[in-house]
This record gives sequence, C-alpha cells and structure tokens, in this order.
Amino acid sequence: MDYIVNTFTYELEHGGPHVHFLAFILFIIIGIAILHGVFRGVIEVLSRVTKVPRDSWRNVFRFMPTLLGILLGIRLTKDILNLPDFVQHILSYHYHSVVIITVTFFCAHTVSSFLKDKLSKSGDKAATTSILTTVVDLCVYLMGVLFILSSYGISISPLLTALGAGGLASALALQDTLANLFSGITTLVSKQVHMGDYIRLASGEAGRVVDMNWRNTTIRTATGNMVIVPNKSIATATLTNYEQPLAECTISIPLTITYDNDLQHVEDVTLGVARHILDHSEYGVTGFEPLVRYDQMGEYGISFKVVLRIRNIVDEAVLKHQFIKRIYTTYKKENIQLLIRHD
Repeated sequence: MDYIVNTFTYELEHGGPHVHFLAFILFIIIGIAILHGVFRGVIEVLSRVTKVPRDSWRNVFRFMPTLLGILLGIRLTKDILNLPDFVQHILSYHYHSVVIITVTFFCAHTVSSFLKDKLSKSGDKAATTSILTTVVDLCVYLMGVLFILSSYGISISPLLTALGAGGLASALALQDTLANLFSGITTLVSKQVHMGDYIRLASGEAGRVVDMNWRNTTIRTATGNMVIVPNKSIATATLTNYEQPLAECTISIPLTITYDNDLQHVEDVTLGVARHILDHSEYGVTGFEPLVRYDQMGEYGISFKVVLRIRNIVDEAVLKHQFIKRIYTTYKKENIQLLIRHD
C-alpha cells in the first residue's frame, strides 16, 4: 500500500505534462462532485429555515458547484503538483477569471431571484418578470466581462467609449423598442401591475398577466389564449386591476319580478339564497352580508340587483351560475313570479 502511495506521489510531483493534465482534470471532477453534494444539503437546510422556496435557492446557487469545483481543482493543482512557472502563471490568471465569473453569476442569480420573489404573485409559478431579470442579468454579466478583461490587462476605456457611442446610435434607431422596454420596467417598479394580476384593458382584453418581457406583455385569457400587448400600451392604457388592492370583489346580479309579488317576501327569500350560496360555494366570501336593492319600476315589472362578494374576478361566472340555478328553483317553490318578456 505504501509503495502505491509513494509511486502515486512521485508521479504527481515528477510526472510529465500528461500526468499533470490528468491530475488537473481529476481534481476538478472530485471538487465538482463534492460541492454538488454540499450545495444540495445547503439548499435543503436554507429552504427549511427560511421562507424562500427551494426553487429560488436553486436558482441562486445555479452553476456554483461547478464553478467552485473548478476553483478547487485549480488550487489543488497549483499546491500539489510541481509545475513550471509559466504554467503556474497561466493557472493564476484563469483562477482569477473563474473567481470573477463565479461572483458575477452569483450576483446575477441572487438579484433575479429577489425580483421574481418581490414582483411575482405568490403561488403563480407561471408568471415571470423576464424583462427585469434579463436586464439585470445583462448588466451584471457585462460588468463581469469588463472585470475579466481588466484582470488580463486589457484596457476597457476604449471599449466603454465604443459602447457609449454605439448605445447612442442604437437609442436613435430603436426608439419604439426602448419605449416598450422602459414602459415595462416602469410598470413593474411602480407596482401598478404585478405578475399574476387579473387585468382588463379599456379596449376589452382581459386576463391574467403571465409575462412582461423587453417588448410585450403577455396576458392569458380565461379561455387559455394568449393576448400580446406592447408594454407602452400597458403603461398608457386605462385598465382595471382586479387584484389591487384585494383580489376579492363584489358583483351584482340583475333580476326582475312581476308587480303581483310581495317585495319584502322576495327580498327575504333572495337574501336567504344568497347567504346559502356564499356559505357553501368555494367561490364566495363567507361572512359577507349580501344585499338586495330595488332600483327600477319598469313597464312590466320591478328590477333589482343582488350584491354578492367573490374571492376572485375569474370566479364570477361560476358563482352567478350557482346562484341563478338555486334562485330559480327557490322562486318556483315560493311562488315568486319572475318577469318573462316576449319581445
């Protein structure tokens, strides 16, 4: 056993380039394997002791085991192997570059995860804030590239000058694109619209916001279709956000009865049905006191509205369906005459 260990040690110290290269690859593979296990345990612990979900921690530490494993492999190679000075110099350069890359990825993933957590509605995994995460990632990655170039002794001042001039030319050529970009960022930062909110535009489009990228906002309608709206249209449009400040909202259901009904009896029966629906339907708000309001004496009958409260605007059609079925059956039992017009 001692002979094998001594032989292995001698080969590592005095072996040729092929031995050193194989040892370098072996160190990296071992480092990556060990750190993958370590980070898996760290993510499990953090997801239990914090309110941050497991997927968010996975996004924060994405690529970290691989990058840190490479750093560990380079460090072990430099410390254990007897390498020429020029090889040590090359490894040192690459070590610093991988450190910058690691910090860059960690910062980008941390900020993007924070933005997704703050700007997306909890529980709606389909909603994404790709506009902000993309912009932040690009900015952080660009800074990382500039630091890497600087670490290799490459002057970044001419590059920054070129980027400034190119940015000005691009701004003039891409005015509409930039208008959509900044409109989307402004909408999200101002928190007028969150990812996952159910909105209705003045033009009639309605649905849940599932994504806002650098150009468009994607709205998923109740039928599952996608409506694509330019960001600047969202920023300038008159819209109704059914999730702000609360997702709960009141609805009114119009009914009309004939003149030969007892109005108090109609009100009592209607309120009884409304309370039953709100208490037994998963879409109604339990504890809300429904209302009946007579509002018009028409040519053929008396019109009134029944006011109910629902958990979410998307539940309106289902709750109306349940209420109308029950109110129709109850009115027949109570001999309450609904107005039936024959136009």
